[in-house]
Amino acid sequence: MRDILDQLDTRRKQARLGGGQKRIDGQHQKGKLTARERIELLLDHGSFEEFDMFVQHRCVDFGMDKQEKPPGDGVVTGWGTVNGRKVFVFAKDFTVLGGSLSETHALKVQKIQDMALKMRAPVIGLFDSGGARIQEGVASLAGYADIFKRNVMASGVIPQISLIMGPCAGGDVYSPAMTDFIFMVRDTSYMYVTGPDVVKTVTNEIVTHEELGGASVHTTKSSISDGAFDNDVEALLQLRRLIDFLPANNMEGVPEWPTNDDPQRRDTSLDTLVPDNANQPYDMKELIRKIVDEGDFFELSEKHAGNIITGFGRIEGRTVGIVANQPMVLAGVLDSDASRKAARFVRFCDAFEIPIVTFVDVPGFLPGTAQEYGGLIKHGAKLLFAYSQCTVPLVTCITRKAFGGAYDVMASKHIGGDVNYAWPTAQIAVMGAKGAVEIIFRGQSPEEIEKRTKEYEQRFLSPFVAAERGYIDEVIMPHSTRPRIARALAMLRTKTVEQPWRKHDNMPL
Repeated sequence: MRDILDQLDTRRKQARLGGGQKRIDGQHQKGKLTARERIELLLDHGSFEEFDMFVQHRCVDFGMDKQEKPPGDGVVTGWGTVNGRKVFVFAKDFTVLGGSLSETHALKVQKIQDMALKMRAPVIGLFDSGGARIQEGVASLAGYADIFKRNVMASGVIPQISLIMGPCAGGDVYSPAMTDFIFMVRDTSYMYVTGPDVVKTVTNEIVTHEELGGASVHTTKSSISDGAFDNDVEALLQLRRLIDFLPANNMEGVPEWPTNDDPQRRDTSLDTLVPDNANQPYDMKELIRKIVDEGDFFELSEKHAGNIITGFGRIEGRTVGIVANQPMVLAGVLDSDASRKAARFVRFCDAFEIPIVTFVDVPGFLPGTAQEYGGLIKHGAKLLFAYSQCTVPLVTCITRKAFGGAYDVMASKHIGGDVNYAWPTAQIAVMGAKGAVEIIFRGQSPEEIEKRTKEYEQRFLSPFVAAERGYIDEVIMPHSTRPRIARALAMLRTKTVEQPWRKHDNMPL
């Protein structure tokens, strides 16, 4: 019996070494952790339960039968807890055949996906892989497709998170693309469908890995990544923080954490947040941090479409999704990028029963041929569609401008807002006073235009016309924003909405 136990211990030690100490040292020299080190940091200490430690590939082509077969086959899989909450995880092991995906590698990932869906718990993928294992041909491609199908089945049922911690190329990129959130590590991770060598051959472009698919590209230009971190350790710790905000599944409801932050707390500094000059910007993030519990706000896609803010906070210890125009960037206008970014976030929150708080200061949609040719109409409609489809509690607060169609789109009462507040500084109108008067009184003298502009401002650039019609439920003092939102959310916890049956909607993609 002792011999058998010793044999098991030896095999476990061998499996934990992955591709061997030399390759582990190489991983460390690149500033990267190994797959098991990453899992250890991500999960609560001692909570990881590994599956399929001894799985080996079955490929015999191209001399694969004559090579060593490291146990685990390039991916570490299992489950554990994050702050006591169950999660399933798979981590690509670059030390074993470059983390490439084989038939058995794919089966290990699929097993974790299936278990996560059965247990209704989040699934997290840590990617560090060279892509498909070429020696296995179509068997590798089939493995990818089976993983993709499970990504789709789990979408909107359990949270799926991808953390890119090294190369992620070819077929490997499509699974992360179908998950809810993608994060990257600066300088060591990259994503692309075809690498620099193929690009050079086909298009004659010469680009580096970073220029083609690094974190700097995907967090700013392509919007593929929701955020980037400086190293593996920071990325994993921030991922733990994000998981604390997320429900386990679409039925469980948002997590609730203890807080010492009084929901009735008032902040008098908010009374002077909005400048007297309507054209002067202010930082909407200051408002958000003063409203949420303990100023804890997890922002998503900060570097992309900065004219709109999306992220998670808590009120009375319960997670809320926050969408807000940012006057500091492009005056807070809605453009194609901002509309897509917010629509995606709103749909995630609605799928997982996360209430949404919307702060509005929007002068309209961004004009110009670039926007119109780029499909602004359809992209703007995505955000309109997303809000209109929501069945979760929607609380809206207009701080300053709410002009034109952008007023409608930003969770207005007309498309489903449950409780709509406005500050006394709110301006709700078809457009700004000067532009409106120049259209209405075209051809009048400058003196008459100036006089009419003041009349328009007094009559329409206030929240009270909308309040008279019930489109605004209450005009509130800025310093009371947190308690008013907290009470509204508490009242809306039992919200129920009946929807007509349909197979699925046909949102404007």
